[in-house]
Amino acid sequence: MSKTPPQYAEMNERSREVFRRVVEGYLETGAPVGSRTLTRTLSEQVSAATIRNVMQDLEHLGLLGSPHTSAGRVPTQIGLRMFVDGILEVGDVNGEDRQTIDQTFGNKEQDVTTLLDRVGSALSGMTRGASLVLTPKQEAPIKHIDFVSLSRERALVVLVFADGRVENRLFTPPTGQTPSSMREAANFLNAIAEGHTLSELGAVITREIAARRLEIDSLAAELVESGFATWENEGETTERLIVRGRGNLLSENESETDLERIRSLFDDLERKRDIAQFLELAEGGDGVRIFIGSENKLFSLSGSSLVVSPYMNANQKIIGAVGVIGPTRLNYGRIVPIVNYTAQLVGKMIADRT
Repeated sequence: MSKTPPQYAEMNERSREVFRRVVEGYLETGAPVGSRTLTRTLSEQVSAATIRNVMQDLEHLGLLGSPHTSAGRVPTQIGLRMFVDGILEVGDVNGEDRQTIDQTFGNKEQDVTTLLDRVGSALSGMTRGASLVLTPKQEAPIKHIDFVSLSRERALVVLVFADGRVENRLFTPPTGQTPSSMREAANFLNAIAEGHTLSELGAVITREIAARRLEIDSLAAELVESGFATWENEGETTERLIVRGRGNLLSENESETDLERIRSLFDDLERKRDIAQFLELAEGGDGVRIFIGSENKLFSLSGSSLVVSPYMNANQKIIGAVGVIGPTRLNYGRIVPIVNYTAQLVGKMIADRT
C-alpha cells in the first residue's frame, strides 16, 4: 500500500490506536464501535470518557462518523482511505485461499472464457462479494489487407486474419482517392501489418508513416490514417465482463437505504456499459488498486468498494482485469492478496496459451 498519510503521522499514539481499533471493529462486524467496547481492548487502560473525547477529535478530523442510531463511531470514506493507505498490512494469500484458487485453474483443457468464468465463481465464493472478470479481446493477427472502391464516397476494406476469418468493412475514404493511391495504401499496410492485431496496428501505422513520409504518397497516407480510425474497432470480438455473486451483496439485515444502493449497483452491473472504464481503473496504477465509495467512478452511486488488479499477456501488455466489489467494510487484508494472486495466475494462463 502507499505510505502513511500526513494526518495519521500527526496523531498521537492513543488517537492512532483508537482510530485503528474502530476501523478494524467496523470491518469485522459492520457495526458502530463504542467507547465501552474499546476500553476492553485498548493496550492502555483509559476511561470510556477519555476514549469518547478522542473519538470526537477524530470525528472533527473527518475520519470517523456517528450514525444517528448509535453512540458508537464508524470510519468515514476518508478514514477508510487513510486506513487502507497507511495502516493496513497486506501479506501473501493464505494457504487455504491459494489452494482454492490453484484448483480453479486445474483443468487445462477448458477454453479461456470457460476458465475465466470459473475464476469469477471462485472469487465470489471465497470473498462473499461480487466478482468482476474482464476477459481479453479475442483478436487474431492480420494476414492481408485490401481496398475496394465502390463509389466516390464509399470504399471497402477487406481484412484477412491469420485464423482464416475474412471481414469486409465499409468506410468513407478521404476526398480525391484514386485506384493507384488505394493500391499504394494497401501495399504500405501489408508491408507493416502482418503479425499484428488491429489494436496493435494503430501505433505501428503512426510510427511508420512518420518514418517513411517521403516514400508514401500523401493521398495514400491520408487514406491509411483516416480509414484506420474508422474501421479498426468495427466488428471485433470485444471484451466481456463476467459478473458472479451478486446475491452475496444482499443480507437479511439490509436497511431500505442499503437495498436501494445495492439495486443501483445491480443495475450498473446489468448494463455493463462501462467495461472500458473498468479496465482504465485497473490500468491506473501498479498491481492491486482499491476504490472506496465515491472514489469508485464505475459504481459511484453504490457506496461500495472495488478491489481490482489488471493481468497481462506474454508481452506484458494489460489485456484484462479481475476484481471484487462489495460493501466498504470489505476484509481488505485478505481480499487484496486474493485478487493479486488470481490476476497473476490469469496472466500466466493466457501467456502459456499464446
